[in-house]
Amino acid sequence: MTFVDVCSVGDVPQDGALSVMVGQTAVAIVRAEGEVFAIEDRCSHADVALSEGDVEGCTIECWLHGSAFDLRTGKPTCLPATEPVPIYAVTLEGEGDEARVLVSVTADSQVR
Repeated sequence: MTFVDVCSVGDVPQDGALSVMVGQTAVAIVRAEGEVFAIEDRCSHADVALSEGDVEGCTIECWLHGSAFDLRTGKPTCLPATEPVPIYAVTLEGEGDEARVLVSVTADSQVR
């Protein structure tokens, strides 16, 4: 797996998301319940940015039609979405808000 440094933990709002590009892939970096997640920044239902939606618990909700996705699995938790969204491996280097967030979007790093 190849990891790319995308931001610091402090750049990501608590219980919120930050959109970053990793190569050609738009990724939402999400802080929720004390963890950092990486999920493709594209709703599988309406092709809009998930990073603009609300984060509650371990889910992110699409702002357009209300589809929600589990940040741990990428699976939809409510309609209208029926297809999962890719999630990616995350590692942190350092501690606290200064820790660097590294993400891998290679095919072998998709967590399903």
